[in-house]
Amino acid sequence: MKEAYLAVDFGGGSGRVIAGYPAEGRLQLETVYRFPNRQVRMGGHIYWDFLSLFEDMKRGIRMAVDKGYRIKSIGIDTWGVDFGLIDKQGNLLGNPVCYRDSRTDGMPEQVFARIDPSAHYAVAGTQVMAINTLFQLYAMKQEGSPLLDVADRLLFMPDLFSYFLTGVANNEYSIASTSELMDIRACRWNESLMRVLGLPEHLFGDIVMPGTSRGALKPDVKAELGLDYDVEVIAVASHDTASAVYAVPTAAEGEVIAFLSSGTWSLLGVVCDEPVLTEEARLHGFTNEGGAEGKICFLQNITGLWILQRLMSEWGDAGLCTDYEVLIPAAEEAEFATCIDVDDTRFASPVNMADAIVGYCREQGTPEPHTQGEFVKCVLLSLAERYRRGVEGLNRLLPRPITRLQIIGGGSQNRYLNRLTSQSTGLPVTAGPVEATAIGNIQAQMELVARR
Repeated sequence: MKEAYLAVDFGGGSGRVIAGYPAEGRLQLETVYRFPNRQVRMGGHIYWDFLSLFEDMKRGIRMAVDKGYRIKSIGIDTWGVDFGLIDKQGNLLGNPVCYRDSRTDGMPEQVFARIDPSAHYAVAGTQVMAINTLFQLYAMKQEGSPLLDVADRLLFMPDLFSYFLTGVANNEYSIASTSELMDIRACRWNESLMRVLGLPEHLFGDIVMPGTSRGALKPDVKAELGLDYDVEVIAVASHDTASAVYAVPTAAEGEVIAFLSSGTWSLLGVVCDEPVLTEEARLHGFTNEGGAEGKICFLQNITGLWILQRLMSEWGDAGLCTDYEVLIPAAEEAEFATCIDVDDTRFASPVNMADAIVGYCREQGTPEPHTQGEFVKCVLLSLAERYRRGVEGLNRLLPRPITRLQIIGGGSQNRYLNRLTSQSTGLPVTAGPVEATAIGNIQAQMELVARR
């Protein structure tokens, strides 16, 4: 049997179970199982289908066992900010609500009517986005959600998957840092903020660092997966961005590398030893997120390929072309130069993305896209322009300017976007690794084993 580490990587649109093992002096990867991640609209809210995702995760682990892998450990990473609530008996209190749900509309304004935004940023160091856990919880409090009355523990998405595998409830550092509820410098919960806003402090548990054990698989889970040996779940940098950034190559002497994790979201930033909590950083919309080895990922959250993904979905439903090999060349040839603000809230979860883009252009008095190639070019030009502004913001805050941009994740395969980004930012662009998140996830597992 071949020994392997398993990375379970949940993204906003899909999930994967990937086996990794060292061979011939490098890390070898095999995608064992890939599955969709759906957002379900029901009763006026948008949910994640946690039960299906948990079953898909188990199916992927079983498939790895059936392929003959002997599993050394499992690491789980997901998108940020979302969570599930469990009661005192360990039962899940409903499917987690998706960050694209409208319940947080107007919540930042309500919160900052009660607290000073500058003082808050000096502690949390978090880019204010309505999707953040802070505003999700405040929305639940404002609507009098009965779930808060019966909940015993809040578990972010990777914590929740880990809990139902191991029975151990805790909160991993990198995912907790996306919540806007941490004291990022002290690496502890901001309990004074919770008291001011009337949020239940008991929901938040121990913060565990990447590279520590979260516990072994429960006996019933082992039996279900066909395992007759113990397997640990390791706390990797469980925010998918933090795991991806951990796979970025080390900078050469004199280099300042910025990372751009390109997927449904784009995360643009640099790795620092300490958080940057200045007023200028707050005003420019930068966030400080926990990373592997206790580092800080100082970055901006930017709407990424989500807009293009939604367009592709709509075109597929309409029977139109969804082949990137056709659409990207069409975009390159299109005589079109209109840009949109990719971070405009109208693009967060529209009923129809194409209509939202056309409506934005009409409001701005700019040419509207008509062909599929023009829509694709509009999105990619707009992303490149947004990356340029992000790089300029970083350069104003860093002691030395960025000299190279490393694009990682699935979006790094879009060579046209990479070229537009290089042209827009004036920086050399290096692409890859594509599987950065899985690599960073598995590296954290391997390093813990090596330390023992």
